[in-house]
Amino acid sequence: MSGPRHDPSLYRDRDVVPVRRALLSVSDKTDLLDLAGALAEAGVEIVSTGSTASTIRDAGFAVTDVASVTGFAEALDGRVKTLHPAVHAGLLADLRLEHHEAQLTELGISPFELVVVNLYPFAATVASGAPAADIVEQIDIGGPAMVRASAKNHANVAIVVDPSAYGEVIEAVRAGGTSLRLRQKLATLAFEHTASYDLGVSTWFTENVYDQWDDTFAADAVETDDDESEVEYAPSIFVDADLAAVLRYGENSHQAAGLYRVEGESGIAQATQLHGKEMSYNNYVDADAAVRAAYDFSEPAVAIIKHANPCGIALAAVDAVDAIASAHERAHACDPVSAYGGVIAANRVVTRAMAETVAGIFTEVLVAPGFEPEALEILTAKKNIRLLTLPDDFERESDEIRQISGGFLVQEADAHFAPFDSWTLAAGEPVDDATRRDLEFAWTAVRAVKSNAILLASGGASVGVGMGQVNRVDSCELAVTRAGDRAEGSVAASDAFFPFADGAEILLRAGVRAIVQPGGSIRDDEVVAAAVAAGVTMYFTGERHFFH
Repeated sequence: MSGPRHDPSLYRDRDVVPVRRALLSVSDKTDLLDLAGALAEAGVEIVSTGSTASTIRDAGFAVTDVASVTGFAEALDGRVKTLHPAVHAGLLADLRLEHHEAQLTELGISPFELVVVNLYPFAATVASGAPAADIVEQIDIGGPAMVRASAKNHANVAIVVDPSAYGEVIEAVRAGGTSLRLRQKLATLAFEHTASYDLGVSTWFTENVYDQWDDTFAADAVETDDDESEVEYAPSIFVDADLAAVLRYGENSHQAAGLYRVEGESGIAQATQLHGKEMSYNNYVDADAAVRAAYDFSEPAVAIIKHANPCGIALAAVDAVDAIASAHERAHACDPVSAYGGVIAANRVVTRAMAETVAGIFTEVLVAPGFEPEALEILTAKKNIRLLTLPDDFERESDEIRQISGGFLVQEADAHFAPFDSWTLAAGEPVDDATRRDLEFAWTAVRAVKSNAILLASGGASVGVGMGQVNRVDSCELAVTRAGDRAEGSVAASDAFFPFADGAEILLRAGVRAIVQPGGSIRDDEVVAAAVAAGVTMYFTGERHFFH
């Protein structure tokens, strides 16, 4: 992820390049006429293509059609128009070299000092749901060729791919020409632009063509060693993200950090901040964990997170007048000490009643799909709380990528919960409906807890959480200790099997009335025997929810 640094002395002998001739061909016409007007005012010859030329001409500015430069009319429905030596020789000529200059003269070709190109709207066409034939037609060929040629020849040519750079370029043209520093910066952005564009095309083909041609690609696919797995992974993965913010620091004050956003995604990175100080690295990590936990439920739910672990998860009380306010109150009651300075996520719009409660608790971040006007008025009076709204099209990631030294791990997101009807009754009597609902809640909620994970619940709310311990016994002790008297009559969920009966015995002595766990230990018989001896029901789900 690093490489040799660029030599700042490179091309120093051609620092400022006056702009005499410019090639403009843009799909995005934002501020195009401002640029064209400034170039015309500076006496720059404008060469252009298709609709770009028409737009400039209709505004009253002189423009030369590219066809008159190439002597070749646009062909194949516009697929061929700039792919011509008369264009590319003018882009690639290195005028520091005498023989390049002589060849241009011999060929009767004039160089370009400025190229302004942005590419066909491929990503927007994909997002629109257009048919495959229309999407393929938006794969730009001539545009990337011009961008890359100009960027390669940045000693002589300034390449602009984004209207946001027009102002800086206009200033440079008026001041006498583009500097090497500016051309290097623009070239860097240009190569990033084409790389991102190609990645979008590659990703679309991988997701929409690769999967349909299993036989063709079978030799290239990488399969797991698990014979039961039918998942195939593409031979390569690429991550394309844009810097959205430089954060104050990372996990600790001596670490630098930044936020990058992936275009087209819709998660916590794309959330809109309505109020409060800038988000920190830790704020984002905890907010993501909180959203992950709250959105595991379809019912109104609230999760409170501290250092990436839940200190409270709850659904609304059955008779609640205000569901989301009730869910928050019950989640907070699980561990009020840990909830101080926590991060809250709600999976419903925050109401006035919830806002009034939150306002009395020191909270770092509150993220939700929205806020009632009165709730927003109450919360914005608290200067330290950060308020975030999730995008309207927020959705959970289907895959997760984690960086390790030298590479990445990729896995399907853990979004499956074995339904109650698939569980195996391992000990005791079948439970009543209320206990079943508590067990289902606990089994869903425990997924958000770092392993080894134990969660005690009652009435659709957590009452004790034991997390992140290196053995399950300690997690059980922690959950019971935090629950206190509330452990009596609660249900318990364990994210993985009990390797020995000792962990389960801690829960049984605390008075839990039912336990749900994956099962699968070589000592399951001992664990089941302990539950039978205590007269407690135990279910096996056959699946685990490790979360590291």
